[in-house]
Amino acid sequence: MSKVKPFRAYRPPRNLAEKIASPPDVINSEEAREMAKGNPYSFLHVAKPEIDLPGEINLYDDAVYSKGAENLRLFIRNGWLEKDAKPAYYIYRQVMDGRGQDGIVCLSSVKEYEEKKIKIHEYTRKDKEDDRTRHVMTQKANGEPVFLTYRSVGAIDELVDAAKKNPPVYDIRTNDGIVHQLWVVDNEETVVKLEKLFSSIPALYVADGHHRTASAVRMGLHLRKETGSTDPEAVHEYFMAVLFPHDQLRIMDYNRVVKDLNGLSKEEFLKKVSARFDISEMKSEKPEKAHTFGMYLDGGWRLLSARTGTFDEKDPIGSLDVSILQENLLAPILGISDPRTDKRIDFVGGIRGMKELERRVSEGCAAAFSLFPTTLDQLLNVADAEKVMPPKSTWFEPKLRSGLFVRLLEE
Repeated sequence: MSKVKPFRAYRPPRNLAEKIASPPDVINSEEAREMAKGNPYSFLHVAKPEIDLPGEINLYDDAVYSKGAENLRLFIRNGWLEKDAKPAYYIYRQVMDGRGQDGIVCLSSVKEYEEKKIKIHEYTRKDKEDDRTRHVMTQKANGEPVFLTYRSVGAIDELVDAAKKNPPVYDIRTNDGIVHQLWVVDNEETVVKLEKLFSSIPALYVADGHHRTASAVRMGLHLRKETGSTDPEAVHEYFMAVLFPHDQLRIMDYNRVVKDLNGLSKEEFLKKVSARFDISEMKSEKPEKAHTFGMYLDGGWRLLSARTGTFDEKDPIGSLDVSILQENLLAPILGISDPRTDKRIDFVGGIRGMKELERRVSEGCAAAFSLFPTTLDQLLNVADAEKVMPPKSTWFEPKLRSGLFVRLLEE
């Protein structure tokens, strides 16, 4: 079963929603400062509070975390975030390039994460997890939502579609052209139906934001220990999440650039590659099917097709294109055995386009590789097998905006 609950969110007044909504914490401090310039309402003052401190401050200084908590309380005192009168689910719709996805904002269970009923598909980095944990612990809040998915259920889709017939409480378009809409679902009958429908779903899956999920759970576990509470319904036993049906989500390609050819000449490199891949002329910059790759080298694109026998199609990890490229080219030919730590490789999300790969090569990188996107079915299969994908396997778009709903642990 999947246990979810409604909650009383802190939300912006309608006239401030567009000013408050901000990108998630994945942007860097310089980008955050620029985006929030002249806008005291931006939720970046909470999610990236270093923007309100001297530029030279260490990002892990206690003052940064304290400033985030201070700013969150300021938002509430000023009425920029107001608490809903009664518990509700919220429907969060995003539309990008004419394609929509509808998530249900709710509370998910810490215990179910412990029991692996909320499944992961990648590891977290300790430094990033520690950082986000300090933010949520200091703020005593889930300021940014966790992004989960589930295998779609028709009856849930029907309830969501029925709720969307009413006007949304927010209907905004952010600078990137993405539409964000929100509906409040506090009708008691619908709330009960949603809770019951989710109770029949065997598992939820972390789609995007493993660090955010882990930090929210760590806060719950810490407060469980600190309070000595055995109440399974205590506020710290839940964290805020947005649950999307898997068939509405879009994973984009996550591409690679390498800084050198490991001491090989172009001819030597191509000869080694041709032993494991068929190399042909490429009609487009993006591969059009799985197990094929675009390679930008010496000012031109080539198509690499993985040869039969170089990977195991039945292996949920080994059959991923990111694994095929890693095990047949990046590691054995270029000597990049650990892409998590090797400084000779970098990763470029598909949202930035193929021109970004070409630009990186023109500015000094040796080669770039475009990949066919990982599918949602592959992600779910890896998580069900309790395995993890190689780093930088998935890039989800659109990203969730922060500040449209916040959950404090005071309720």
